[in-house]
Amino acid sequence: MSAEQATRRYYALVDAGDVDGVVGCFAEDAVYHRPGYAPMEGRAALAEFYGGERVIADGRHELDEVVVEGRRVAVHGRFVGTLKDGSAARVGFADFWVLDEADRATERRTYFDAPAV
Repeated sequence: MSAEQATRRYYALVDAGDVDGVVGCFAEDAVYHRPGYAPMEGRAALAEFYGGERVIADGRHELDEVVVEGRRVAVHGRFVGTLKDGSAARVGFADFWVLDEADRATERRTYFDAPAV
């Protein structure tokens, strides 16, 4: 699997609500930086976030750009969906990934064009 395929696979899994699959996209000691949250370190923290803490109920990521340089991937797009409070969400995002040799994320940083979702 290429770095781009691995990254696109993550978005397909998260949009499908596959928490185990999403967590499996990260290395054991991965760190995820997301606005409004303390850095999430390790798979247990990621499982807690994706399994319940995340304010998103459902939706989809629409990717406009995926740029790969070696093991680094930059993604630009938007999320369209519903938050757990029932409100609609449409927010632009940029994600920056660092992948290991097994195409699992060791680091991810997310930025939004609106307040954190």
